[in-house]
Amino acid sequence: MRFFSNTARAILAGAALATTLMSTASAQADYPNRPVSVIVPQATGGANDTIARIVAAKLSEVLGQQFVVENRSGAGGNIGTVAAAKAKPDGYTLLLTTNSTQAINPWLYTTTGFDPLKDFTPVGLVASAGYVLVVNSAFPANNVNELIAQAKANPGKINYASAGNGTLNHLIVEMFKQKVGIDMQHVPYKGASAAATDVAGGTVPVSVQSAPSSLSLLASGKIRALAVTNEKRIAALPNTPSISETIPGFGATPWYGILAPAGTPAAIVDKLNAAIKTALADKDVQDKLIKQGCEALQNTPQQFAALLKDDLATWEKIVKDSGARVD
Repeated sequence: MRFFSNTARAILAGAALATTLMSTASAQADYPNRPVSVIVPQATGGANDTIARIVAAKLSEVLGQQFVVENRSGAGGNIGTVAAAKAKPDGYTLLLTTNSTQAINPWLYTTTGFDPLKDFTPVGLVASAGYVLVVNSAFPANNVNELIAQAKANPGKINYASAGNGTLNHLIVEMFKQKVGIDMQHVPYKGASAAATDVAGGTVPVSVQSAPSSLSLLASGKIRALAVTNEKRIAALPNTPSISETIPGFGATPWYGILAPAGTPAAIVDKLNAAIKTALADKDVQDKLIKQGCEALQNTPQQFAALLKDDLATWEKIVKDSGARVD
């Protein structure tokens, strides 16, 4: 039997640690050396899926490895988000999600299965989404002030359509109602398309819709845009004012962003963030995003973490005040 002195053991332990650190550093420096899975917690064909595929394709070019979009839908985005949270924190499983799942679901559901802050490391935003306050073409309001006047003159009598209870379409209107002190009645639909169709048909006069859901109907003249809900005007509708131009301080800008499982090494996060910045600087990527009613939007991991924390606080109040629940 061989015996080692304390000094020998310390030397061997130090050597082992050094080898591990060198191996880890090498793995991070070589990242990515195999395909990266990008989990989208919504079904194929939706806005989040489309944005993910635009960004993933460019990241594949920038980093020289395939970024593969993997749709894991269900439970309002919770199923895919939980899967990403439980993945190995090595940079080979990422989550491309929206603020509706990451910042609103925690307040809508009794349990989501994930902690939006503790279970993830923010990597960076990729895009902001345009949302539009629209009315049926025959509705007697041509701007935000006139809509407010109509609502105040007819408290509780004006209906607004949404894509469903707890959706962004619903909660943005609730935010607006709380900000300006009006009462309108919520009419939830099973999806944004059905809601937009009924606004165009005059069944329900008012709605907030995503820009992609609105553009064709706006072009047809069946609905009119009063304003965008974003903090500033959007590229897809440059002549439409933002609500903030009438109501200072109002702003609801939905976002798409990439997160990694908590514990992902900082070197990998920083490398991904730099690659996202390069991808979003590409004119073709920017144009594709604009066609989806979105705009390229990039920030640092630290800025993204701060935004997520602020959004959680904002939407907690809106959800609680609205009384919206999903389960």
